[in-house]
Amino acid sequence: MPELNWVNRNQAEQTAESVPYHLLKFEQAYGDETMTRDNLIIQGDNLQALKALLPLYGGQVKCIFIDPPYNTQSAFEHYDDKLEHSQWLSMMYPRLQMLKDLLSEDGSIWITLDDNESHYLKVMCDEIFGRANFVANVVWQKRTSPDNRLRLGNAHDHILVYWKQTLIHQKFNQLEISEKRKKDFKNPDNDPKGAWASTDFTGMTGHATPSQFYTIVSPTGKEFPPPEGRCWAISEENFKKLIEKNQVWFGKDGNSRPRLKRYLSDLNGQNAWTWWSNSEVAHNQEAKKEINNLFGADNPFDTPKPEKLIQRILALATNENDIVLDSFLGSGTTCAVAHKMNRRYIGIEMGEHAKTHVIPRLTQVINGEQGGISKIVDWQGGGGFSFYTLGSPVFDEHGFLNPDVKFADLASYVWWLDTKT
Repeated sequence: MPELNWVNRNQAEQTAESVPYHLLKFEQAYGDETMTRDNLIIQGDNLQALKALLPLYGGQVKCIFIDPPYNTQSAFEHYDDKLEHSQWLSMMYPRLQMLKDLLSEDGSIWITLDDNESHYLKVMCDEIFGRANFVANVVWQKRTSPDNRLRLGNAHDHILVYWKQTLIHQKFNQLEISEKRKKDFKNPDNDPKGAWASTDFTGMTGHATPSQFYTIVSPTGKEFPPPEGRCWAISEENFKKLIEKNQVWFGKDGNSRPRLKRYLSDLNGQNAWTWWSNSEVAHNQEAKKEINNLFGADNPFDTPKPEKLIQRILALATNENDIVLDSFLGSGTTCAVAHKMNRRYIGIEMGEHAKTHVIPRLTQVINGEQGGISKIVDWQGGGGFSFYTLGSPVFDEHGFLNPDVKFADLASYVWWLDTKT
């Protein structure tokens, strides 16, 4: 498999191993004390924080969402978003290594980027997570109109999606059926089972059996052999059973090529695809409005992600009480959405706005704020979280055990080193 090379790549590969292991220092609990242990906000360098989390949460995180600096000189002051390309790759590599270790075996990671670095990161993730574990490149329509500063306006971001590992029967959740999709279901023949949509039922001939090649006769007597180069998707015997159940549609005049009825009442949800329009999951302007409503127009977040976008990801990749992690937390959107959706969460943010923005935002969530997805999920408030900073390293610069380290912390660290659990 092709590899991505850059200056100091060898050093980047060793960084995760050489990062000192720090303890997490508890600072304060917010909200319901019985629930504060489920949710963590950590202020500090995310590389050190991820290392600190490994003995406690290794192999337990169901979904990781990260929105790292795009390396386009567009991030706010706490992130170095003016890195040379090779420095940016060296920054991402060890963090992705640790994030993989934190994922559960059936977990997934979702990474947003634009065209500037996404294709390079795809190659890096193929190496770290395995090319076979690549799921998709989701395209999110982040704008409502073209960027007039460019001859070819930038309208989208990428969301790279990987499994920790591909398991038998592994799949994402279905989405709720949208109102737009429901409008595709009609009932022109007054079927007692209710509204339905007709679907094609031809199939490819590669694995077809002789029972899938037959001629269908419509109610008017018109004959329909399989289309050229195709077969019928079901056997003639099964087709006759569907005819008896009135589940075949020949058109209003009974003279059209047969299609199968698919009933709205039989659908539990709909599968997602890789094109996410701004009408479904919102856009940059809506995200900016959400942030302005929370913090006022004078805030450092120029390109936050909308709550609907994170809701879509968590709806697909998690269930209630699963653990969600965001190690580039920014304004706290991921944790706010996870909180409203009854997921457990861990958020890591290095800047002072961990205190000035993230904590106040989550406090508002606990108090029942009604912005973002609150009305969609019927959020009424409640819950809690704990705030941590990075504490002492386990070992000092000479390799001696730090006297602040307690036995339980040391034991969990040694256990992780030996068993990776």
